[in-house]
Amino acid sequence: MASILSNLRAPEGSNTVKKRLGRGVGSGLGKTSGRGQKGQYARTGRFKPHFEGGQTPMHRRLPKRGFNTVSIEVELVTLEMLEKFFESGSKVDQAALVEKGLISRNCESFKLLGNGEVKKTIHFCGNASKGAARALEAAGGTVAV
Repeated sequence: MASILSNLRAPEGSNTVKKRLGRGVGSGLGKTSGRGQKGQYARTGRFKPHFEGGQTPMHRRLPKRGFNTVSIEVELVTLEMLEKFFESGSKVDQAALVEKGLISRNCESFKLLGNGEVKKTIHFCGNASKGAARALEAAGGTVAV
């Protein structure tokens, strides 16, 4: 047992001597401290890990994929507009609204809001808020989605 304890050593390569930089020309790591002459790598401070020397970096060369949110422009129509532009008993859909100029021709989506009052019987085809649907049905009209 005593002979084993007296011969204990650290495994080879586990204990290394720290480099002493800038301690004279004779040390081999003096003057430029192993960084070479001038250039990007000789300077102090860091450079971006993705920097590729002026070449367009990989993250900009590759195409973008996923998580592209697409927003749909919703045009709004009010009860006040229906009262003003349509007669009683008329059927109102996207084509009728485009014809009267209340929504644009290339409109993706439209919705009826309950602003104003309606006294005419109007049959509406499209999205409508709950308040607008109640007001149309109270006036004798219908709402179909």
